[in-house]
Amino acid sequence: MDDPTPQYLPREHVELFRRHRALTRAFDQAFRVPGTPWRFGWDALLGLVPGAGDLLGAGFAGYGVLLARRMGVPAAVQLRMIANVAIDATLGAVPLAGDLFDAAFKAHLRNHRLLERWLEAPRKVERSSLLALVAVPAAAVLALVAVVALAGAAIYFVADSLSM
Repeated sequence: MDDPTPQYLPREHVELFRRHRALTRAFDQAFRVPGTPWRFGWDALLGLVPGAGDLLGAGFAGYGVLLARRMGVPAAVQLRMIANVAIDATLGAVPLAGDLFDAAFKAHLRNHRLLERWLEAPRKVERSSLLALVAVPAAAVLALVAVVALAGAAIYFVADSLSM
């Protein structure tokens, strides 16, 4: 991630942007697996410490959201950044599989790229963030309803078969 500071970035936000980029590199790209292009950072390593590691990683990601807030990022984009952190911390807390998820999901990197896209096209990213904040939970609720309906149908089918 050798990205230069965007030219359209207001001068007063340059240092905040660089700090956010440094945080992203440290937590999601600090180390390379030899012989591969795959990188991971301190977030994945901290995730190996049960409970406290994911909490620490979420705390540093929260600092990244605070930097974005200081830059004037709209609430919808900040909430999307917080959702990335919440997903990373929640699923990362699952023993073993969560550690692999931590190394692959890279919430810090997702948030930095979201910040970069917002700097390029603020209105577009704000709209897509609002949509994501509504669509993803709605899809999760629909999936849950579908699972409950299928389970109910299966129970009804089994009960009906046993009563014959």
